[in-house]
Amino acid sequence: MVYGERVRLVKEEKPGIMEKQMKMMVMEDFVEYQLFLVSDEPREPEKLKHTLKQYIEEILAKLAPLLADYIWQNQPFNLKYKSRKGDVPAHIGGITRFGDNIEDEWFIVYLIQQITKDFPALAARVEDNDGEFLLIEAADFLPKWLKPENSSNRVFFHHGKLCILPFQQDECSLQDQSSNLNISQALMLLAGRPDACTASAPIAQAIEQRIKEYPDKIKDSLHRAHCFVPAEIAAVLKERPQLVSAAIQAFYLRDPIDLKACRTFHHFRPERRVFTPVTFTKCLYAQLSQQRFHPDKRSGYTLPAISHPKYKPHELGMKLAHGFEILCSKCSKSDGLTTRHPTDSPLWTGFLNNLKKNDFFKGEMEGSAQYCELMKKAEIYFQQSVDKPNSSTDQSPGKEVLQLLSTMTVDMEELKKEEADLPPDEDDSWLDLTPDKLEQILQKACGSKDTAAESEEQYNLSDVTDSMKAFITKVSSHEGAELPWNPAEAPITFDVDSFTSALEKILGPNPEELDSDDLDSEEDFELLISDEDSEDDQVSALNEDVLPSLHSYMNVMDRELAHTNIGKSFTKKKNVQSNVHPKTTKAGESNSDDEVKGEESDLAPVDVDLNLVTNILESFSSQSGLAGPASNLLQSLGVHLPDNTDQEAADNLQH
Repeated sequence: MVYGERVRLVKEEKPGIMEKQMKMMVMEDFVEYQLFLVSDEPREPEKLKHTLKQYIEEILAKLAPLLADYIWQNQPFNLKYKSRKGDVPAHIGGITRFGDNIEDEWFIVYLIQQITKDFPALAARVEDNDGEFLLIEAADFLPKWLKPENSSNRVFFHHGKLCILPFQQDECSLQDQSSNLNISQALMLLAGRPDACTASAPIAQAIEQRIKEYPDKIKDSLHRAHCFVPAEIAAVLKERPQLVSAAIQAFYLRDPIDLKACRTFHHFRPERRVFTPVTFTKCLYAQLSQQRFHPDKRSGYTLPAISHPKYKPHELGMKLAHGFEILCSKCSKSDGLTTRHPTDSPLWTGFLNNLKKNDFFKGEMEGSAQYCELMKKAEIYFQQSVDKPNSSTDQSPGKEVLQLLSTMTVDMEELKKEEADLPPDEDDSWLDLTPDKLEQILQKACGSKDTAAESEEQYNLSDVTDSMKAFITKVSSHEGAELPWNPAEAPITFDVDSFTSALEKILGPNPEELDSDDLDSEEDFELLISDEDSEDDQVSALNEDVLPSLHSYMNVMDRELAHTNIGKSFTKKKNVQSNVHPKTTKAGESNSDDEVKGEESDLAPVDVDLNLVTNILESFSSQSGLAGPASNLLQSLGVHLPDNTDQEAADNLQH
């Protein structure tokens, strides 16, 4: 049973873990991250607090080039000082709700890895509402001792590497495999011998596979599209592009009460619409474009015919306008629209110095147009990530939109000029997932696939029979069947004695497991259950009397089945003497030579390996390239059959 399946069972069986997961049950689709000082040097609480807050400023300044323009699905990456609580020492931490965009979660994993790489004094933990999701991602490669019951506080990033803390440093004697570490114990263990805690290569590669494309992947995840929106929205998005996510979420998760505010628009009327380019993440664009929605006639928003070349910009703009209107309608009129400048914060000076130290302004001269644009981004990033207020009203995106509308001037003429020179609309064909694209995604996730010729040259059909035999010898328990294939293990071996023993337990001939119906007579059965003192003698007698009888039963069954469709469907071994004797005549003499040869050919031993391979190949071919029992079973055993190119060529000739 893989790690992810066991997590669910543990939550049901362990009440202590259930209490720990209460927060995860309340919140959905979130990722929590914690950064601890690994050094075990004692520090005064106030000095430790000051040190950790300095780390926050330095980390956020270091990440500013990546985060200043990043469009989050729900909530941004954030770091706050967390005071000591129980066994958890003072640390830096944050929680981000990533919603439907799972890429936000893996981007945060990349950020955490980079933080521990750039700041080696820190070690980091990452969890989401599923718990140790890094272990779930690498479930196929985890050591057997690592289970949900004992995995708490064992997974860290340190020096940019994934670490899994063993039960003991040498892992020679694991005393209590159900015990968990608290954070303080884990940090002491990590500080003592960090190299001994480094995760194995397959586990680290499984995580690296998900984050290796960052930060280049950020650009690939964006999509630019033309939208026909009110001029106020165009101005707001030009000032704060990240607000597009809040507007789309408001529209995407709307309810009838929200739509009441859109019967008559108070903030974004349709009369002042312009065409403008809007930058989305691909997840946000899919959410906005794939929802069918018809505006209320009283709103003033109308759509052209679907065949109209500008239908898509009209539809996207109409939906965005509804989202922004819903955001603003949720802000109470009594809320004060106070604006706090970043320079008013005592943290701004230190943050600005860290930005300059990390070359955020790219050598631009102070006062230049590019410098001013980067400074504006830095101020917004500072307000959102470093100096963000704690009250929910101050965090409202609707209030931020109203603040922007009250402070900025909408230049309609400038927007019209930009409308006349728009960049080309980006192709959104990536929304349509064709079978070929799906195949590419699956190949990328499972590893590159060899060509048919290479696969056929390197493939050995004996792997099928060896894998099936090895599967039979593996242990099964309440946790599921153990598969013999593992990427980290040696090639499959077949133990003939174990296989024979397993078959004997099922079919016999152990006399102790024979039912009374299998015996020739009541005397034989009484012989089996007689006095225990003479048990050895009784077993010896049974071996002489019962086993020949059992073999004779099997011979009769073989002769009867040999002439049926079932018997004829099996492929027999050639030039092999059958163990089944031909029938004799009443006079006790053998039949004629021709009859004997014909019967012996019918009673020849079945070629088990050949029949197994033939049946599996027929089942695999009947799947026509789709998922099915044959491919699923073989892939779980580590056997990958090549495509049936001969059958495909024959089908093409027929067509």
